Amino acid sequence: MKNKGFAFTNIFGLALGLTTCMLIVFYVFDELSYDRYNTKADRIYRVNEDIKFGGSTNSYAISPAPMATDLKNDFPEIEQAVRFWNKGGNQVKKGTQNISEMMVYADPSIFSVFTLPMISGSPSSALTEPHSVVITERIAKKYFDGASGGYQDVVGKVLIVNDTVQYKITGVIKDIPQQSHFTFDFFLSMPTLAESRDNNWLSNNFNTYILLKPGADYKKLESKFPDFFRKHAGAQLESIIHLTFAKLKQSGDYFRMNLTPLKDIHLRSNRLEEMGANGNIQYVYIFSAIALFILLIACINFMNLSTARSSNRAREVGVRKVLGSPRTYLIAQFLAESIMITFFAAMIALLAAWAFLPLFNQMAGKELTVTSNIVKWIAPVLLAIIVVVGCLAGSYPAFFLSGFQPIEVLKGKLTAGFKGGGLRRFLVIFQFAISIFLIIGTLVIYNQLKYIQNKYLGYNRDHVLVINNLWTLPNNAAKAFKQQIKRLAGVEDLSLSQALPTWNYGSSNLFFKDKVFDQKRSIVARDWGVDEDYIPTLGIKMAAGRNFSKDMLTDSTGLIINKAAANLLGYANPLNQTLYLPQGTMAEIMKPYHIIGVMNDFNFRSLRENVSPLIFMQKQKSNALSVRVKSADIPLLLSQIKDKWKEIYPNQGFDYSFLDDDFNAMYCTEQRTGTISMAFTSLAIIIACLGLFGLAAYAAEQRTKEIGIRKVLGANVTTIVVLLSRDFLFLVLVSIVIASPVASWFMQTWFLQGFAYRQNIQWWVFASAGLTAIFIAFITIIFQSIKAALANPVNSLRSE
Repeated sequence: MKNKGFAFTNIFGLALGLTTCMLIVFYVFDELSYDRYNTKADRIYRVNEDIKFGGSTNSYAISPAPMATDLKNDFPEIEQAVRFWNKGGNQVKKGTQNISEMMVYADPSIFSVFTLPMISGSPSSALTEPHSVVITERIAKKYFDGASGGYQDVVGKVLIVNDTVQYKITGVIKDIPQQSHFTFDFFLSMPTLAESRDNNWLSNNFNTYILLKPGADYKKLESKFPDFFRKHAGAQLESIIHLTFAKLKQSGDYFRMNLTPLKDIHLRSNRLEEMGANGNIQYVYIFSAIALFILLIACINFMNLSTARSSNRAREVGVRKVLGSPRTYLIAQFLAESIMITFFAAMIALLAAWAFLPLFNQMAGKELTVTSNIVKWIAPVLLAIIVVVGCLAGSYPAFFLSGFQPIEVLKGKLTAGFKGGGLRRFLVIFQFAISIFLIIGTLVIYNQLKYIQNKYLGYNRDHVLVINNLWTLPNNAAKAFKQQIKRLAGVEDLSLSQALPTWNYGSSNLFFKDKVFDQKRSIVARDWGVDEDYIPTLGIKMAAGRNFSKDMLTDSTGLIINKAAANLLGYANPLNQTLYLPQGTMAEIMKPYHIIGVMNDFNFRSLRENVSPLIFMQKQKSNALSVRVKSADIPLLLSQIKDKWKEIYPNQGFDYSFLDDDFNAMYCTEQRTGTISMAFTSLAIIIACLGLFGLAAYAAEQRTKEIGIRKVLGANVTTIVVLLSRDFLFLVLVSIVIASPVASWFMQTWFLQGFAYRQNIQWWVFASAGLTAIFIAFITIIFQSIKAALANPVNSLRSE
């Protein structure tokens, strides 16, 4: 109560640090908890395939259709296997309306592998029959809200999918937790799918998971995969591609199987054909480091201020010892005071973390809640922090001051200015180095995001409206809808297509230069079905040749390739060259296609990856209509397009987005990382400044008489301000020199390295971080310095 300013600064600074630390820990805990709701999570693994062929190297999260059954039959250590096939969106009829839903085909064994508690129905038979479906509790409420007998009434009812196909509900499961790498609400029976009975080992479409028996070593199992794959795929490889595995290996190409533990999928897997958007373990490390840094800054402040103020209590210690107080009592008093202040800070932090959790959820894109599991570990962690920080902060006055002789203390021999506090100076350098590190990191993230948003991608994403779910319409109907929209004022160009640059569209094919299968004369390329308006609508530039033309009937077998594909093919002039595409399940036919044009490369995937080979061809089925608008009144045009849709397809849901928004959504993780980093960096600076403010006040107080003498001898306010400020500013400069190279290395290694296209760290980043730190430190110090400089010297020298 006697030192209210000191107590407030100490408690508030530590509470702010603990609050920030707890919020980040909530985030990290959530990221690390993915898929751990499965009781057998430690024994579940996903089967992957890495393929290098035709000049391309790809890592897939999918595998061939027959792999699951053959794995279980060949390896006794595998208890069960299950496959998923994600066909993308489907539409379910509710009344007269069709609602878009995400569905997945699954084997009946899904309930033996994953923990999906069934509320109604039998897990052993729920997905054994064709055209059966298991739905989640949420979907049961959504489509059958009025069921009088609960979920038992839902079982046996029929859902109509895509207007025509009927699926019988055979089970209702509890909603899948958000901490899952797949969050489907509809599980369609795998026997419905003809492709599930395919025996093609060279085609990958299925996400395959295995459940190992207790005690089985997945690394030993992986070592057996080369022989297993050779046994089952060898004959097909030789008959279709005319290669043995030995020759394939000699050429440097390969087909490799491997396993990913279920618990590693969310944070450590970034393969093609993942079942959902995964996180990144690097961000967990980065945020964990930020939490640790902020907690260190807060603890350093607490200890700095505690030790700085302790010398003012030297006479108190001397008097207590003269009056007979033993040293053990003094140690207990100082430690108890320190632990008590830490306890107050921890309780405030706990309440603040709970209060700010909704705001943090909004920033992080999470739905974190305080659960019993969190409480179980947060209570002992907080208790440990209270004891450790309290004891560390109180150890100096407890053990150092209590050991002095009373006569020396009462003579005032213990007082020392800021320059005498070598430990405090080191701690100031350390905490400001952390603050500068965080400032540089935040600026690098911001600079990279700005670079991504402004980089020319090879196509124009501005003012492009994307109407989705056209795959639900017959092709003629989609073309008719396109013609209707084309007549609207404000429509500049429009195009029907299978894919867009912002989609993770994974369809790839093997193209050959000759009719014979020769991997040395082949390329693996993504192939998109587009119409003749796609290239002008997206503003893609042609490098050679021409675009598709509706007047050229031969363009049905025409190809437009990008420069990456042209370079891989190696033709001096690729125009009019022929490429052959295998047809049929076992590639019995080689269909010829001719190259009519070469387009410039454009980024059709994330900027984390280099542009890979891409081929445009004309296909009948379309998934989206892209509309380039030039209207000043976009809401009016959007309303007109929606009315046209409802007029022609009254029962189909109208789903749209804008291409630039879809592009930004690809980098939402980085954007959230930038926002969170900026917020926590600001908090780190505030905490560091609180400590600096307290130390500046202490330094000024210790030099009160010196300042009084200097003023009497003619020193002006500016001289005294410089005198009091220069020591602190020197420490900040040392912090800049230490933090800059460390931050540069860290951001290059842990953040920028993940982007194929990145902005190098500019000199102004370090200059801005350094100047910001100096400015903030100066503003923090100047208040106390001016206050000391303006004080009346008579008051400070009166006791002399």
